Amino acid sequence: MKIFLTGATGFVGYHVAKALAAEGAELRLLVRKSSNLAHLEGIPGDAHTGDLLNPESLRSAIQGCDAVVHVAADYRLWIPDPAAMYRANVDATRELLRMAREAGVPRVVYTSSVATMHFRTDGIVINEDTPVTIADMVGHYKRSKYLAEREAIEAATAGQQVIILNPTTPIGPNDAKPTPTGRIFVDFLNGKFPAYVDTGLHLVDVAEVAHAHVLALTGGQAGRRYILGGENLTLKQILDKMAAITGIPSPTVKIPFAVAATYAFFEELITGRIRGKEPRATLEEVRMGRKKMFASSARAQQELGFRVVPVYPAMRAAIDWFQTHGYAPAASAKVRT
Repeated sequence: MKIFLTGATGFVGYHVAKALAAEGAELRLLVRKSSNLAHLEGIPGDAHTGDLLNPESLRSAIQGCDAVVHVAADYRLWIPDPAAMYRANVDATRELLRMAREAGVPRVVYTSSVATMHFRTDGIVINEDTPVTIADMVGHYKRSKYLAEREAIEAATAGQQVIILNPTTPIGPNDAKPTPTGRIFVDFLNGKFPAYVDTGLHLVDVAEVAHAHVLALTGGQAGRRYILGGENLTLKQILDKMAAITGIPSPTVKIPFAVAATYAFFEELITGRIRGKEPRATLEEVRMGRKKMFASSARAQQELGFRVVPVYPAMRAAIDWFQTHGYAPAASAKVRT
């Protein structure tokens, strides 16, 4: 199978590329002129230089493909120019779908996000059928992914074979940027996590997310969303698991959201606006944190054959990778298992 893949130099995209290559797929990997191709080392495939914001630069690579797998996205919780995020996430998705239609590509797998779901403050587990509107989206990242997902749903409604995958919070090795979730791990490993807030995340092994992309090439219903998850955990539980792996003490101080919001406000103002650097905390993160991102992957299990597995091994693999690659001090000889 010949596949055009976007986002292979990113965290999830790298693992998707590995999974597809392991299945014998012939890959055409979209890269930009500025892409670090070292991230693609060991992945067989032809690198195609282009830009999602310039659809015509993709036409020749898409032509003749059996599928397009669109993983690339601008995933940040703070951005000086939000318009750039909407161009990357919404406009680029719309145009890539159009290019795939014009090239007669039989199937598109679109990597959305669980961020497009409507979560609750009481921790009730949601699924793909939980009602949601754009008014439920907190911040530019969630809004842009919601709008991009609508483009995919509308294309499917019009007859295009588009399968929509909604990973929860992937974790594992090779998170080079790192992602906002990866930064939680890096901060913890560097002793920069003195306190926590009462929030919840749904962690998932990035390798299982990648394998779901393989499954979606032949399974699933067009226009249907599939949550890809592993375990619903509070932030405190995640920190405790990291403490068990590393021997680093888990924070015991829980701070109110009002305190977290005040800190985030000054971080955005001083670090973000004045110094021009990415703040360690944002108001968007705090607002998101008020809702526990607990979800069910039952539909993906039943219709795609997706596996729900414990996340402890993926957490350990992520920690080992961050320590080995200099994001945090090397592991001590004595750690708990």
